[in-house]
Amino acid sequence: MSDSNSDESDWPSDDAPPDAGAAEGQSSSQGAPEPASPAAEEEPKKRGGFLKELVIVVGIVLALMFLVNTFLFRQYVVPSESMEPTLHGCYGCSNDRIVVDKLSYRFSDPEPGDVVVFKAPTESWEGGWMSPRSSNSVIHALQDGLSLFALAPPDENNLVKRVIATGGQTVECRNDNGQGVTVDGQPLTEPYVDAGLQNQTYAQSDGVSGGGSCYGPDFGPITVPEDHVWVMGDNRSASADSRAHVVDEFQGTVPVSDIRGKVRFIMYPFSRIGGVGSVDPQ
Repeated sequence: MSDSNSDESDWPSDDAPPDAGAAEGQSSSQGAPEPASPAAEEEPKKRGGFLKELVIVVGIVLALMFLVNTFLFRQYVVPSESMEPTLHGCYGCSNDRIVVDKLSYRFSDPEPGDVVVFKAPTESWEGGWMSPRSSNSVIHALQDGLSLFALAPPDENNLVKRVIATGGQTVECRNDNGQGVTVDGQPLTEPYVDAGLQNQTYAQSDGVSGGGSCYGPDFGPITVPEDHVWVMGDNRSASADSRAHVVDEFQGTVPVSDIRGKVRFIMYPFSRIGGVGSVDPQ
């Protein structure tokens, strides 16, 4: 009797009760991690691919902006009214934004009638100009970097005027002879000068408003050195151009090497979009 009871109460070591085996199998199934779905594995790859493509696209765009800005075209803002009515500029209004061709003068020289942007060649041209750069060295360096991509203005005083005479030519103006500006003794034809805008400050021999006036003091004769140009604003009585700098080392002329490019067209405001042509006054 005792042996029979002992056999019924002791299970063989390699035989488990059915219920226990079932419970153990269920517990093992619930604790194991489920394999990741293919879609979940693809998400990080997609994000990484997008960021990589974005960096490449931004890099290409910046490289193109640098090349265009350095060698082809650059945008400038007309700072004053000195080129009215050809170009508009004033304080507190929508100044013209112009596009300057930087490529032309790599293969040819400026010609009379060209509207050009140039760097102030001497201190006498600086006037009240102030650098647009921050006094903070870090921000200053950032602005210099952005300027390479035309995202910040250059750190130089750029002006816009019209070429009147080139190297070897002699320019002059006398209020008492009624001829206005002459180059090599010949009066100029200047349809871009609006006589109605000019201040009639200086005496004119013919007595006719706007006729034969220099719209400023007499100047010259001045012979333009080679590789230099004589420039004037279309709004003669409101332009501090070559006439205002005849006492400096270049006698008011501008070295061709300081010319940044030729003005091609107005891009803004939209109401004034259009080309800026060259009108040869000679």
